[in-house]
This record gives sequence, C-alpha cells and structure tokens, in this order.
Amino acid sequence: MSAAPKRGQSLRPFSRPRLYEQLVERLLDHISAEGLRPGDRLPPERELAAQLAVSRASVSQALIALEVQGVIDVRHGDGAVILDVPPRQQVLAALDARRNQLREVIEAREALEVQLAALAAQRRTEHDLAAIDAALDDMAREVARGGRGVSGDERFHAAVTAAAHSGLLADLMVKISELVRESRIESLSQPGRPEQSLAGHRKVADAIRSGDAAAAAAAMGAHIAAVSDVALLRKS
Repeated sequence: MSAAPKRGQSLRPFSRPRLYEQLVERLLDHISAEGLRPGDRLPPERELAAQLAVSRASVSQALIALEVQGVIDVRHGDGAVILDVPPRQQVLAALDARRNQLREVIEAREALEVQLAALAAQRRTEHDLAAIDAALDDMAREVARGGRGVSGDERFHAAVTAAAHSGLLADLMVKISELVRESRIESLSQPGRPEQSLAGHRKVADAIRSGDAAAAAAAMGAHIAAVSDVALLRKS
C-alpha cells in the first residue's frame, strides 16, 4: 500500500506532461493530505495551475471531472467547493467507467436527437417555436454573463424533443436524461464551448422553423458531433 501524501507535497509539479486523469489523482491527494472536508474550498484555479506547473485549461478539465463525479461544485466566481470526499480509487474507477459510458451516451443522442429534430421540423406548432426561442434566449443570457449555459442548453433540447410530438422518443430521452446532463456539464465547461453550442442551437432552430426536416437533422447531427469533443475521450 502506497504511503499517503504529506502536507505540502500533494501539489508538486509534474516532471513531464500528463493526461488530465493524473491531475485528478493529484487533486484527490491534495484533498486527503490537507484534510479538506465538505464545505472547504480548493485553491483558485490559477494557483493550482502554478503549483502543478500545468496550464489552467488542464486544471479546469480535472476540476470538471471531479464536478461530474460529485466531488466538488464549481461555482462561477466562487471557486471549487468540496461536496464529498469519496475514496480515491472509487473516483478513479468511476472515471474509467464514464469514459466507456460517455461513448454510448453520444451514440444514443445521435440516434434519438437527430430524428427528434427532423420530426420537430415537420410537426412543430407556434407554441413549440416559442418554447425553442425562449430556451435560446435563456442560454444566450447565461453565456453573456460568463456562465456555461447548462440550464438553457437543457431547456433547448427539451423544447426540441417536445416539438417532435413523439411520446416514445420522449420517454427514451427521459431514460438517459441524467447521463446526458453529466456529459452536458463536461462539454459546456470546455473553453469556447458555450458560444459554439449556442450557435449550433440557432442553426437547428432555424431549420425547424423553416420546416426543413433534412436540414434540421443535419444541423442536430453536426451540433452533437461538435459538443461531443470532451477531454474524457481524448488520448492526450
């Protein structure tokens, strides 16, 4: 059994570039070594990056992974607050499991949401279009304030699903909704992703509004492909 990291040594710099999973391990070591508990805060992202001698983007990816696992809550303008201190190996094993699961979530979204967008273009009502526009406005406000736009993103996809008027497909989306939410948080935490996602939503909405099923399906497929580029699935 390896010895527990000593205070002050858990945030030592890397001797060579590492995958962000190693950063997750180092942050878990830090939480353990410093005796941090739920309610405590991790050092600011800039400080973590300096101590670990890595980019802020790499630290951000590691924090996102811990957030998805429920270890921390990353609050805009308030830093990372610890929610839970689970066993280190439990978190690392969950990361490995999520990598395989995430691929399946993306496949499910491609299968379901592309068809939902096509049906929405054919079946949408004025009420549906108003709900889609309201979701776009909601996300635009979130992003303009510097947020990730998670709520608006979720609301938009729900509005498109409703506009398809397919009960069975809607039920299937409900079954994977929590898994999709986890992938949504991870995706929208990537630099520049909220703005990119919002632009993709607008293209889907325009196609639905015009009643072009093929264009709506293509726009949704392109959007899901774009937002599915997340650190967990990258090789480096």
